[in-house]
Amino acid sequence: MTFPALFKPLQVGPYRLAHRVAMAPLTRMRAERESFAPRPLNADYYGQRATQGGLIIAEASPVLSHGRGNPATPGIYSDAQISGWRKVVDAVHAKGGVIFLQLWHVGRVSHSSFHGGALPVSASAIPIKAEGMRAMTADGKISDYETPRALETGEVKGIVEAFRQAARNALAAGFDGVEIHGANGYLLEQFLQSRSNQRTDQYGGSIENRARLLLEVTQAAIDVWGANRVGVRLSPYGIANDSGEPDPMPLYTHVVKALDKLGLAYLHFIEPRSSGSGRAEVNWQNVPSAMVLFRPLYGGVLMTAGGFTGETANAAIADGHADLIAFGRIFISNPDLPRRLQQGYPITPYNRATFYGGEEKGYTDYPVYDELTPA
Repeated sequence: MTFPALFKPLQVGPYRLAHRVAMAPLTRMRAERESFAPRPLNADYYGQRATQGGLIIAEASPVLSHGRGNPATPGIYSDAQISGWRKVVDAVHAKGGVIFLQLWHVGRVSHSSFHGGALPVSASAIPIKAEGMRAMTADGKISDYETPRALETGEVKGIVEAFRQAARNALAAGFDGVEIHGANGYLLEQFLQSRSNQRTDQYGGSIENRARLLLEVTQAAIDVWGANRVGVRLSPYGIANDSGEPDPMPLYTHVVKALDKLGLAYLHFIEPRSSGSGRAEVNWQNVPSAMVLFRPLYGGVLMTAGGFTGETANAAIADGHADLIAFGRIFISNPDLPRRLQQGYPITPYNRATFYGGEEKGYTDYPVYDELTPA
């Protein structure tokens, strides 16, 4: 066995995982374009990457129609979407896999074309201003980001209820759990961070207030699933989508300690070195390690993701910094990634040009290792 630490069993909530190679949530923009429901092609894709006792976190799925910011991303707010996801879940369960669904609201990382001309919403009316960043429109074109509309206090309660209903819908679709997307500059992180949250109500100002929405959403999911089938994803020190807290440690120390008390299935970090890697190839240098910083504060299962190789993933687990490693880009191009890592087989490189949108090319046409070798 090439990387023994990666192939030790692990208990995650009620599930006994056979290995510690998880599939990260990956936006691929290949759902049905009108209904935003998963389709048979999506079931094939996830089924290809399922393994006995392996954890998959399905791609981020908007909890509301106005929570989206990309074409053809699957939702979890309609009957058609529940039905489409059920086929995905069945394909993963047929292989003995475990699958969670990531619940998502993009907030200001959107465009009015997705919302019938209405502005995107956020914690405050502060637009994305990062150099070189442009919004995608509903027809796939590129536009400047607009100044979002700040949610009213009563509307924030509606966001919590939308996540609660999405958690119920994920349960109806047959998932094994849900993950709350509190990372990468999307709505929940827009509330967390002071540069995007200048509110004066109970959701703004102090760290406790800014963390309130994330914790209320997490509790809503727990009310549906129980804590041991709910995960949360965070990106401390991240810079994706114009995010970034001026002093992240006080904020994320508070959040991690609060989550530690809940008995979650897991806490999931995006390593700062890979922040923004969905849009480009990045490997930021001289940045902290989330798993190293926050492992002492979190007693439950800790997962982390971001630019890991077999060697670095094995070391992270062997050194006690993490319990699970989520792989993204190389899981796209290696549907049999756990077996390749276990056996030391070569890794097929990915084609970034086919990450977002399209059909089979760059999605379900990557071969497993046996198909690459002569008979």
